[in-house]
Amino acid sequence: MRSRRNFLKQMSRAALAVGAAPSLLARALALPQSGSTDTPRIDMPGEDGLIVRSFRFVDLETPVEYFNTWLTPVSHFFVRNHMHEPTELSSDVANSDWRLTVGGEVDKPFALTFSELSKLETHSVVNTLECAGNGRSLQRPQVPGVQWGKGAVGTARFSGPRLRDILLRAGIKPTGKDVMFRGLDEVPGKVPPFVRSIPIEKALDSDTLVATHMNGAPLTKHHGFPARALVPGWIGAASCKWLTEIKVLDSEFVGNFMSPGYRFPNQPVKPGDAVKPEDTHPLTGLSVKSVIAGPLEGTSLKAGKVAVHGAAWAGENNVVKVEVSTDGGASWNPAGLGHDEARYAWRLWTYEWKAKSGDYSILSRATDSEGRTQPATPVWNPSGYLYNAVDQVKIHVA
Repeated sequence: MRSRRNFLKQMSRAALAVGAAPSLLARALALPQSGSTDTPRIDMPGEDGLIVRSFRFVDLETPVEYFNTWLTPVSHFFVRNHMHEPTELSSDVANSDWRLTVGGEVDKPFALTFSELSKLETHSVVNTLECAGNGRSLQRPQVPGVQWGKGAVGTARFSGPRLRDILLRAGIKPTGKDVMFRGLDEVPGKVPPFVRSIPIEKALDSDTLVATHMNGAPLTKHHGFPARALVPGWIGAASCKWLTEIKVLDSEFVGNFMSPGYRFPNQPVKPGDAVKPEDTHPLTGLSVKSVIAGPLEGTSLKAGKVAVHGAAWAGENNVVKVEVSTDGGASWNPAGLGHDEARYAWRLWTYEWKAKSGDYSILSRATDSEGRTQPATPVWNPSGYLYNAVDQVKIHVA
């Protein structure tokens, strides 16, 4: 897979050619021509037709029409980077100097080579991984940050040793309360490193992994090769990529990506309200949510049978119901749930609709095993986290 530097170098060459051929850059980046309403997309080796949200740190979004399989192919899986991806990491990791160190509030600090890590007992978890900022662009008024649409989410089978087994081998001291992850992100300038921690209870959960594989294949570089944390049911930021250090702490890690980053107000706030860090809490589990994968926004269809379909997820809880409205929310009908299911994974759903001519607003909402249902309007917050309002697409039936 090409490195980020080579990728940007090729993009720069394409940009230099724009003066001679205005459409060349658009073709190279798979961007729409002037006047087009299509979403900017890009085809890279390993990433097919993903939506570009940022070139600086390579943030790529999955188009919602790809939400039609229970397991998202790696080539269709969204990419979220807070920093530059590591460029010096050897692809021959088994023979490289990569190490995973384990230390902090433990009795026996140690380090694992990749070969040693690979010999540990493997466990697999199907998990829906979602960026906490997914849906941020839909917040009103808008908030700063990567302007994700609906596709910073995907579901995959992650495999690797249990984090619990690694921590117990080190021997956790009674003072150990949190577990910190540090990756090999290349930090630009004075940007603070991307470091986060999770409570010891979640770290010791039997489904929390040091993942080395995704959908049966070794992790790709975009998704954390050679190893990443996998904290199922929680926001994607908890699952640190390019993992190189695990450290048991006596308290929550203090750093930019724990506070003020990735925190949610304890009480409802309005745009313009000042929010103090002490009046917030760290983000953990995902909210209940559904997304319509088809028909797509702005579609024109013929009257007759229409399959409204999509995906719904709820973090550590189970999706128990998805409802669809074809009259703008005046009435709701149950959708059928797909047979594939797992604790932390989304459920695919379908609703068969006999459409007559007219203009329609199709809505979907999900309910989870804790009785939480998607709200009609989003809970606004200054960072646009955990957007989960009822989904909606507008279509025309001829």
